[in-house]
Amino acid sequence: MFNDTSSLATYLATRRSGKPREMIAPGPDDAVLDDILRLAMRTPDHGKLFPWRFVKISDRQAFGDLVKTAFLTANPDARPAQVEAAVAPALMAPTLIVLLHAPQESVKIPEWEQQLSTGAVAMNLLHAAQAHGFVASWITGWVAYDATITHALCQGRERIAGLFFIGSPARPLEERPRPEFEGVVRTFP
Repeated sequence: MFNDTSSLATYLATRRSGKPREMIAPGPDDAVLDDILRLAMRTPDHGKLFPWRFVKISDRQAFGDLVKTAFLTANPDARPAQVEAAVAPALMAPTLIVLLHAPQESVKIPEWEQQLSTGAVAMNLLHAAQAHGFVASWITGWVAYDATITHALCQGRERIAGLFFIGSPARPLEERPRPEFEGVVRTFP
């Protein structure tokens, strides 16, 4: 993909997430999606524990129904417009992957390191989608923490690390504010 260091640096300097509501078809087909997930798995993982799992949401309407049920369970008096707004993200973008943090028992590897590995998989997922010519976005929100949804998607101690929307951009991606270098970098001592 990258012929030299400068093309990798250019890619990293220009990488952006797309907005799920602005993603259109096409999204990756099954073979390309599997390749994206395989690339995402090539991440630091102290102890080779693989403390993450993917859930492919193949039936978006069924997932939307799950989100609707969850929202109405938590908000039984919600107005129809509120329900529609809560469900809308579940149906955005052509492709949806849910990344789960799946901590593994280990006397040597603390859960914090396993969480970092899950985060690295998440970033690799964004990179892999873009490397295949798509845009992607990593979102959490209430859906990632809702008991009804986590019960449906997670097993054991798994938790939702994020929802990953993948598709094609409807328009050019916009730059967002970035931190000032001096505000986030310091030298020791």
